[in-house]
Amino acid sequence: MTEVTGPPRQGGLRERKKAKTRAAIREQALRLFREQGYQGTTVEQIAAAAEISPATFFRYFPTKEDVVLQDDVDVLTMAAFDAQPPGLSPVAAVRAAAAATFTALSAEEMARFRETTELTLSVPEIRARAVDEFSRSIDALAVALARRTGAAPDDFAVRNLAGAIVGVIMAAVLPAKAEPGADMFQAIDAALAHLEAGLPV
Repeated sequence: MTEVTGPPRQGGLRERKKAKTRAAIREQALRLFREQGYQGTTVEQIAAAAEISPATFFRYFPTKEDVVLQDDVDVLTMAAFDAQPPGLSPVAAVRAAAAATFTALSAEEMARFRETTELTLSVPEIRARAVDEFSRSIDALAVALARRTGAAPDDFAVRNLAGAIVGVIMAAVLPAKAEPGADMFQAIDAALAHLEAGLPV
C-alpha cells in the first residue's frame, strides 16, 4: 500500500470558527448521549450545552441523527484520495487514502469515531438515517472517482464502483457491534483489499 499523509487541516478565520462551533456541538451532544442516552437527549439540550440556539444547531446539522453521522473523516478521506498518485487504481487509491486518514487521526478523534460508529450500529433512528448518508457517500465518491478517471460522475461504471466501495466498507463495519474490540481500520482495509482482488470467494 502506498503511504501518504493526509491533507493539512486549514482554512480562513470564518471557516475555523464554523469548524469550532460544529465540533462543540458534536462534543456536547456525545457527552449528553453518554450521560442520559440518545433518546433521552433533545436538540434543545444539546444547543443549550453548546451555548447556541436550536436554530443554529439546525444550520450545522439537519437532524439529531446527523450529529452522529456527519464528521470530518469522509472529508479528509476524499481529500487524501485526490492526493494519491495517478498510477494507482481507484480502489488502491481509496485504500491508501483511508490509511492516511486513519493514521492522521489523534487518539481522541479515533475514540470519537468508534463511539459514533457504535451509536450508528445500536440506535435504530441513526441506523435508518445512515441509509441517506450511505447514498450521499456514494454520490461524493462517484464525483471523486470521476475526477480521477475522466469519466462522468453518473457514468454506470463509476457509480457501480462507488457503490461497491461503500458496500464492502459497510459489510466490514456493520458486524463490529458484535466485536467492540475489533480493529475497525483493519476490517475496512481487508474489505477494500478483497474488492481490489476482484472479490474472490
